[in-house]
Amino acid sequence: MPGSDSPASPVALATELYQRARAAAVDQRPAEAVRLLHRALRKVDSTDDPVALEVRTRALISLASAEAEIASAEAGLSRLEHAEVVLRQMPSSETRQTLELTTGLQRAVVLFRTGRPAESLALFDRVLPDLDRGDDASALLLARNLMNRALVHVTMNNHDAARADLYRCLELTAAHGLAGIEGKARHTLGDQSQMFGDLPEALRHYEHAARIYETVAPGWLARLRLDQAKALLTAGLAEEAARHLDEAIPELHRNRVVQDVAEAEVARAAAAILDGDLRTARRLADSARRRFLRRGNATWAELAALAKLRADAIAALTGDRRRGGFQLPADLARLGARLAELGPRDEASVARLLAVRLLLRRRAVAEATELLDRVPAPRRTTPVDHRMLLRLCRAELAVATGRPRAALAQARAGLAELGRARDRMGGLDLVCGTAVHGEELGALAVRLVVGSARGTAGARRVLEWQERTRAQVYRYEPLPAIEDPALARHITEMRHVQRTVQQHRLSGRPVAALEQRYAWLQREASRLGWYTSPWGRPRPVAAPEEVAAELGERTLLSLVTHAGALMAVVVRRGGFRLVRLGSAAEVVETATQLYADIDALAPDHLPPPLAAAVTASARRRADALDRMLMAPLAGIVGDGELVVVPIGPLYALPWSALPSLRGRPLAVAPSATAWVTAARGARRPDGPTVLVGGPGVPGAIGEVRQLRSVYPAARVVDGSGASSAEVLAALDGARLAHLVAHGAHEPGNALFSRLELVDGPLFAHETTRLRRLPERVVLAACELAMSHIRPGEEALGFAGTLLASGSRSVVGAVARVGDQAAADTMAELHRRLAGGVSPAVALAEANAVDPLRRPFVCLGAG
Repeated sequence: MPGSDSPASPVALATELYQRARAAAVDQRPAEAVRLLHRALRKVDSTDDPVALEVRTRALISLASAEAEIASAEAGLSRLEHAEVVLRQMPSSETRQTLELTTGLQRAVVLFRTGRPAESLALFDRVLPDLDRGDDASALLLARNLMNRALVHVTMNNHDAARADLYRCLELTAAHGLAGIEGKARHTLGDQSQMFGDLPEALRHYEHAARIYETVAPGWLARLRLDQAKALLTAGLAEEAARHLDEAIPELHRNRVVQDVAEAEVARAAAAILDGDLRTARRLADSARRRFLRRGNATWAELAALAKLRADAIAALTGDRRRGGFQLPADLARLGARLAELGPRDEASVARLLAVRLLLRRRAVAEATELLDRVPAPRRTTPVDHRMLLRLCRAELAVATGRPRAALAQARAGLAELGRARDRMGGLDLVCGTAVHGEELGALAVRLVVGSARGTAGARRVLEWQERTRAQVYRYEPLPAIEDPALARHITEMRHVQRTVQQHRLSGRPVAALEQRYAWLQREASRLGWYTSPWGRPRPVAAPEEVAAELGERTLLSLVTHAGALMAVVVRRGGFRLVRLGSAAEVVETATQLYADIDALAPDHLPPPLAAAVTASARRRADALDRMLMAPLAGIVGDGELVVVPIGPLYALPWSALPSLRGRPLAVAPSATAWVTAARGARRPDGPTVLVGGPGVPGAIGEVRQLRSVYPAARVVDGSGASSAEVLAALDGARLAHLVAHGAHEPGNALFSRLELVDGPLFAHETTRLRRLPERVVLAACELAMSHIRPGEEALGFAGTLLASGSRSVVGAVARVGDQAAADTMAELHRRLAGGVSPAVALAEANAVDPLRRPFVCLGAG
């Protein structure tokens, strides 16, 4: 821009203010930009000098962009009209021509940001060809607006055109050193990948953009976290998405980026709905809608209205009649019609589909049918959760019209479609999270088959459908590790920070800042893991006949709830049988009480009166569970080894505490397919035995060297040598690994459940990087057999990660256990394992001595 002869002149001062404002705007701080631009305009408001006119025009164009973000579209467009008036006062020149083009491009951006993409695209198409002149100045303007036009193309589903604009933009950024624009182009590539369901690729682009933003435009990180959160919602990861948004929203508020704040509130409402927090969802949706209306953005205001009505519909569908007002289906249908006119076709379909579900609940079948007929077929870019909702509506309509086979056909097709989406996911969290979108569809199918099950064929069919709907993450064949340096650095620092936290606590020093750093590192490591750690190649779900053949003389119990009752599919000697057990609610409540009793009974030196009282309570509850769970199976399951596939709340049940299971070999698996996979897993008769002793464990169980009498050739890793690197190296390829160390189950992020070693924690995540997981693992201390149960009965934790990654069997405690009880159990377990018996048999005999104080289970193959 031309300067003035006097460095203190109004034009020079206005120029300096304008440049500061542009830097603030580029860093996504529009409120600061507005303040600086108003000051700049006051400096040059009363002169017709050509240089002053140029400064005034540029300031007005930038002010239009900033005010469109923090005020309204009308405010922004009004500033552009003012800029055009000033432009007409300038003499004809190349500068004036460039500013005229810039004004048109800024108008296109404002139109797009306020929900008018078709008008925006037409304007971009008219102006952009005049910018391709090859010099640095025009390259910056061209690259920025190619990226802006790509956003419009993405919104309008012109994906080939969007990709062409983005790659042309990246060519310009590389040729002219435009790092900030490159970050935004990578960001937009992430948005496009997300629309096509390629979430690992989307998250990879987002992280690439984040690294650029951290250096050149940190103000854009909050917007990036918003888009990452939308991708995580597609993957069903509500908690993770909520954390991203809770980080981003305060920063967006500080920057006064009203559009982004409101979009973030809509996304946060979606996360709250997925998490069952409907009150929060309604509050956020209302707030977002008010913001959009003030901006004059009708399309987004209707999307916010959909978020609120969606919360109301879910409340009505789940039994909250206060939210099931008579007008709700009609309100949703009308909203669907308005959205269809405005353009968001997928969201219009969601509104209509929710109305269909409500109408079917009211038995208004004809009205529901007519409305469902108006829902168009999904497009290539339709999100998987929308596809599953359409399948669910078709299945529910089929049930309502007496066509159960058609309902099951919809469920079968929908779950297969969900499986294809899952197969494209990257990290374990993404693979696991998608199950939430098929939960209701799968539950409907299982209800239908259980309700109509008769005889062997009916029981076989129930098992078949159970396997389609549960624990899919365990059917993937792990891929070779792909090392990512950034992920490795984060995990190494997490280990150091966690160790430092422990040292500070012992010495009474503050740890709040360290804990915040640890939480940040865990989030960053999770983000990287979503696309740097592809989970594996999908394997088919095991057919019932495969399960029966693999069982041999074992008996499988696959539990399922139906109409308030707990039921079991029994597979024994090639036959299938469905048996009704006790009340599901009563079983779960009694199991929870038993767990609390066993927890209370754990300390080694309880006062005798207290120990007697707790023991008596535990026995009563174990007896009650035995009557509800096992008595109905008397004479059906024989007396051989059992394989139990529990429902989620029973994963923490210490099965050996039930009187009829005392001393009986039993393995717990997340699905029959997972058990078959584990049973067929690689055996390593010549693999080494590894004994690991972590720091600070009481000597009764911490002295792993005493097991050398059982395993003379074992490799011992303990004392100062028990570092995470040494332990991981020893575990790779082992036949048996005995791990005795303090640890923690991390329910919020199971991959970061951990064992404490001399250099800090060894995370479950790190075990997934091993080339060959140990065939058998014994977790001798703490509650590392615990699992966090996600939709689809996906059980994840330290032990679950080992199983999903390739270990055949994992022995661990599902409740607290006393030091002496653990030591005695381990000694007896290993004597039997060394004698050649299976983990399930060895553990059953060891637990039988004192089952209430030995809450160990065998997970996997048994």
